Amino acid sequence: MRDAFEIRASDGLARVGRLTVPRAGVTVETPALMPVVNPNLQTIPPRRLHDEFGAEILITNSYIIRNTDDLRERAEREGLHEMLDFPGAIVTDSGSFQLAEYGEIDTTTTEILEFQHEIGSDVGTPVDIPTPPDVSREQAEEELAATEAALADAEAVDTGEMLVNAPVQGSTYTDLREQAGAHAAGTDLDVFPVGAVVPLLNSYRYDDMIDVAAAAKRGLGADCPVHLFGAGHPMMFALAAAVGCDLFDSAAYALYARDGRYLTVRGTEQLEDLAYLPCPCPICTEHDPDSLRDLDERERENALAEHNLHVTFAEIRRVRQAIREGSLLELVEQRARAHPASADGYKALLDHADQLEASDRVSKGTFFYTSAESARRPEVLRHHERLGRLETPEKVLLTEFGEPAEHDHDAVWRVEPPFGPFPPSLSETYPLHAETPERMETAAYVAAADGVDALAAANPETTFTLGHDDWPEEALAALPDGLETEDLSTLGEP
Repeated sequence: MRDAFEIRASDGLARVGRLTVPRAGVTVETPALMPVVNPNLQTIPPRRLHDEFGAEILITNSYIIRNTDDLRERAEREGLHEMLDFPGAIVTDSGSFQLAEYGEIDTTTTEILEFQHEIGSDVGTPVDIPTPPDVSREQAEEELAATEAALADAEAVDTGEMLVNAPVQGSTYTDLREQAGAHAAGTDLDVFPVGAVVPLLNSYRYDDMIDVAAAAKRGLGADCPVHLFGAGHPMMFALAAAVGCDLFDSAAYALYARDGRYLTVRGTEQLEDLAYLPCPCPICTEHDPDSLRDLDERERENALAEHNLHVTFAEIRRVRQAIREGSLLELVEQRARAHPASADGYKALLDHADQLEASDRVSKGTFFYTSAESARRPEVLRHHERLGRLETPEKVLLTEFGEPAEHDHDAVWRVEPPFGPFPPSLSETYPLHAETPERMETAAYVAAADGVDALAAANPETTFTLGHDDWPEEALAALPDGLETEDLSTLGEP
């Protein structure tokens, strides 16, 4: 087990954790946002990030510091914490971004880690190769091998109490991502960034991002804290947390502010297009759109950056609370309705329902059915898998209504979309006491039919009869052959 990371609460693959950063003498609660601080241009001073916004950890670029004479001299003389005036934990990137952009950098993993350690970094990063999406498999394999060699070099460096990142690469090849995750987890390194996802996020390929992150998680152990590199927009924090990511870094708060862009959990707005400021943060309370637009350029940029930070940190807190109460997927679904890319990401997440189910809590608060995707949630999958454990008598009536006054069955079980059948004794257990709408999609009835099929397959000696309330033909077709059915909605009709 990695001593630096402790899981305190979980919801599927998501978790609230504590990342101990010994060199900084702090413990960071995750999921956590790491604001990106440009050492040459600080839109919001790091001290304010800590004191006013609650940032416990930030990330800056050691390669820029090393290659900028005055910054290097200050960092070597004062140390990184004094130079940035930040009392929390500081993560340093290595120059891998510059390597990806320009094709060459003048440092090695050993050199940059030694420099990061010298200037007082709390979490250092080797020189990995961030392989972009959709490259040839040959390129992805070659660059993954180079990254894994960098991890070996990193293990050989004496970094003292400084934690070290072990990036997980592999482009959009999910088998390579899983392999890379397993390799990284097998090192003695500490934090595990899933790299090169920014091109996917920039092109709104949230479904591919989910597949990549899920594959990396399959390789990584549960004790591995996962950083989704470059994922800084609040609209996707819930989704990324749901696939098991613990750390996010954001330059968006500052970059978007420079372009007059206003962050929300539903997407990004241009300040010039806003008639109202739909946010209760201090900036939006003190200003209306006109007064914000009337500020001089620098003041307007700072004000927008502050708003963007308030929105971003508020969403991190919202995600943590949802994980603790077991309602994260409900939050993911809310966010999924804001943008088609988010909806694609949520559907991709549910393609991995079996992976989520393996670490999901058995009991939570209340299951809310809110769309057809709810029928694919891990709780539904788990119920279907567990139906095989239940013993049934010779004749069982499965019914959406209560037990009839007269019947010749040995037992009467309830059947409720999307879960399917269960004995009445389980009616008040999670998730079977779910809140469901009166009007449900066909997918919910098909899922219930799958549950009936699972129960019948596990109990071939039992005769089942299904009393249903006008189920759609697609659901009836999914029932096992030979099952007796009765449409209870027609009872009493002439």
